[in-house]
Amino acid sequence: MSYQALYRVWRPKRLEDVAGQNHITKTLQNALIQQKVAHAYLFSGPRGTGKTSAAKIMAKAVNCEHAPVAEPCDTCDACKGIQSGAVVDVIEIDAASNNGVDEIRYIRDNVIAAPRDVKYKVYIIDEVHMLSTGAFNALLKTLEEPPAHAIFILATTESHKIPLTIISRTQRFDFKRIGPETLIKRMSYILEQVEAECEEDALHLISRVAEGGMRDALSLLDQALSFSEDNTIRTEDVLAITGAVSQGFLADAVEAIIDGDAEKAVQAADALIREGKDPLRFMEDLIYYLRDLMLYKTAPSLNTLLDRVQADDAFVSMAERVESAWVYDSIERLHGELREMKGSSHPKIFLEMALIHAAKAGGGTNVPALDQGEVSQLKEQLSQLQKELHSVKTQSPAASGEEQHQKTPPKRRPQPTAQNGASVKQATRMLQQASKEERAKIESKWADVLRTIKQESVPASAWINDAKPVAASTDALILVFQNEMHRGMIDDKFRTLTERAIASNNDHSYQIITLLNHQWEELKSNFRSNQSDEDQNSTSETEQAEVKEEEDRLITEAHKLVGEEFVHVIDDSPSNS
Repeated sequence: MSYQALYRVWRPKRLEDVAGQNHITKTLQNALIQQKVAHAYLFSGPRGTGKTSAAKIMAKAVNCEHAPVAEPCDTCDACKGIQSGAVVDVIEIDAASNNGVDEIRYIRDNVIAAPRDVKYKVYIIDEVHMLSTGAFNALLKTLEEPPAHAIFILATTESHKIPLTIISRTQRFDFKRIGPETLIKRMSYILEQVEAECEEDALHLISRVAEGGMRDALSLLDQALSFSEDNTIRTEDVLAITGAVSQGFLADAVEAIIDGDAEKAVQAADALIREGKDPLRFMEDLIYYLRDLMLYKTAPSLNTLLDRVQADDAFVSMAERVESAWVYDSIERLHGELREMKGSSHPKIFLEMALIHAAKAGGGTNVPALDQGEVSQLKEQLSQLQKELHSVKTQSPAASGEEQHQKTPPKRRPQPTAQNGASVKQATRMLQQASKEERAKIESKWADVLRTIKQESVPASAWINDAKPVAASTDALILVFQNEMHRGMIDDKFRTLTERAIASNNDHSYQIITLLNHQWEELKSNFRSNQSDEDQNSTSETEQAEVKEEEDRLITEAHKLVGEEFVHVIDDSPSNS
């Protein structure tokens, strides 16, 4: 089989060919020229960004017969042998399948031997994060102090899984995702070399689907070339092989959601799935479209950061039409539905539900702006109203502070309802049996009561939050509220819940009596006044009894001393005078 995939044919052979990683290639070129090559490197970054290619180029450059050079010559025997894989001193190891301790021990035992064909032994360990803990431990000492003729280059897509003891013994280079412009430029160059053509929209679509990976982009380009019949890649071809959705289709779906047209949105999804598209992929594209919409509304100049769309006239018009808040809410809503879809065996159902919910939410359009004539007319009307209001104020007798004070009616307390009146009567009777001990017991448990109410009903907790117990008997409790609405809600809707919470935190149940604060103050004042009168009456009767008893004692003594016939009692009290 003589055919080779594009990503293999056009794999970089020089550091300058590694696209989008100038910050790394420049550093490595300087190190090669200055002969400051480290004994161990760690290349980390997303897939398809040039990590293993750069490692192999480094192996050629350090062993090039013309070294020190910034780039391998690719003409000497060493460069040709390393490129073809004939040089046994450059060893490429896949850690995903060779991740045991024995394989690393083999490297450790053989690294001491001098290279046979070239100057340096180079060990390229790909996906190094797959090594076991024992393998990493076996590699540590060798990696820290390798022989002068050995260089280790570790490559990984998940550097966070590598022990810090390994990372600290290497020079680390982080490869980044390749930008869309760089991907498109490289694909355009390759298409020129293979004498093929591609629509510009198709190239943009491939670059977006590749997500910053050159290998993925060239693989898709190769697949699209095979799919096309006349060596010309069209946008429809790329959509067919990737399962992606066109920008126009996404725009129609989003417009249906904005207009609240659930039927149109569901029909679009159904047509899409009938064509064999993946519902998950469609949902992701929809979210990315909204993300681009939000980004464009926030910063229209950052066109290069758009992921799924090009800022054409239709897209710009939609961005002006929708509100930012609606876009935020829609992204959050659809992202939640996407999580449900990923765990479902029927993602189409969740996709349709998501579109229906989003369409019913609708309302993303801005209110149309008023034209200048309407604005001027409104300003004139407002100015006229202000003049009339000022005229009324100046002509009215109420303009003077004294007359205003005279005409202002005094504030009146809200009149108690019949229900409030019944509560006051109940409270009045209850106070006769109230005691400080019962009230203290209720107050000590009140925080627990509120906690219980909140656990059962958050609304009830909000309504009773401003209430406080002020008096209690063995079977009843007075709760005082600052607000009539709060008192009414507890009395009408949450009475049973409140009494149950009080009983659960005490040794028996209580009937609650609800009052407003001003009602309680009046009731308390009247109760104290009555108590004072009763105390005074009780004191007067006691004093009279004591006086009578004293008088009787004196008369008895007089009778004993002089005899009853000589004692005559005269009542000279004020009431008989």
